[in-house]
Amino acid sequence: MSFKLPKYREPDFTQEIFANAPSVRTAAVEIDGVAPEDFHATSMYPEYFKIDGEWKLITGTRMDCVPVLQEDGSPEATEFRHLRAGDRVIVGRNDDGSEGIYLYTKGFVRDGAAATDSFSFRSGRSRETSFASDYERLVSLLRHDADHGHIVWVLGPAAIFDKESRKAMEYIVGSGYCHAVFGGNAVATHDLEASMLGTALGQNLETGENVHNGHYNHLDLLNRAARAGSAKEMIAEYELGGGLVCTCVKHNVPLVLAGSVRDDGPLPEVVCDTGEVQDMMRAHTRRATTVVCLGTQLHSIATGNLTPCYTVTEEGVRPVFIYAVDISEFVLNKLRDRGSLEVTTIVSNIQDFLFKVVQLLRS
Repeated sequence: MSFKLPKYREPDFTQEIFANAPSVRTAAVEIDGVAPEDFHATSMYPEYFKIDGEWKLITGTRMDCVPVLQEDGSPEATEFRHLRAGDRVIVGRNDDGSEGIYLYTKGFVRDGAAATDSFSFRSGRSRETSFASDYERLVSLLRHDADHGHIVWVLGPAAIFDKESRKAMEYIVGSGYCHAVFGGNAVATHDLEASMLGTALGQNLETGENVHNGHYNHLDLLNRAARAGSAKEMIAEYELGGGLVCTCVKHNVPLVLAGSVRDDGPLPEVVCDTGEVQDMMRAHTRRATTVVCLGTQLHSIATGNLTPCYTVTEEGVRPVFIYAVDISEFVLNKLRDRGSLEVTTIVSNIQDFLFKVVQLLRS
């Protein structure tokens, strides 16, 4: 299946409602981190702002930010915590164009689809559904975006709790189908545990059997990483190879690890400041063209909140495709129902999913 990028249809700004609309109103930030009253909140969808008589598309957006006018006159979606006194914030709560603000949801209507369709490519289904066409579309998309996009993988520990799934992620990262990885302490810790000791959470990766004193393995791993000063230095010291983290280090693929209150250790690379790690994730979601979320409800929702449904590349305005994979239909439905992201859901065991994707990528 060859990949064809959906064509983006811009609004017709020659229409009277747009031509006669006023330019946006702005108000100055008076206190760092505090937006003016009546601030406009951005969404995941394309939004246009009439600035000095010209309709401009906001790029690199995300939901629940405020648009701040830059020196060049362009709007930029800015988190509340990054607002600084003197910033000019666009204000207004009507997004129908009447206040110089227009929220646009119909830019990616599929060929042959009714003009009233909202931005949606596929809907979630149940475990009885065949996902064959979704696998084919995803593989075609990965091949395209390997050279023309920015692919982010969001991983839960299930992605590395198996010898073959670790090999699959090693292939995906090493072959250029991944430009950044998001996860938590667990996915990196147990992947490195597998590289060093052949276990994940104390279980032999090949047989699934618990090894003697296996519950010490991840703690030993964390202790050695702390002694080395970083996971990267530990990898060099112990000459580790294979798996997710070692392959990311080898190919200079960023690994953004968010801390939580339940973490052991954690690894020195884990960022425990939520604002800091969100900024690190945002640097990639601003560029993301494809996001693949595997077996992690929390990180998937967080990433979805940071990711717009579109981005602007050398190919023009294009959609950001999000795939979410989990064995639980409840988790996938919760993701779809949040309203924070458009997502293709696949009900599958993570190991089976990775095996199938790599099999198709190799074919």
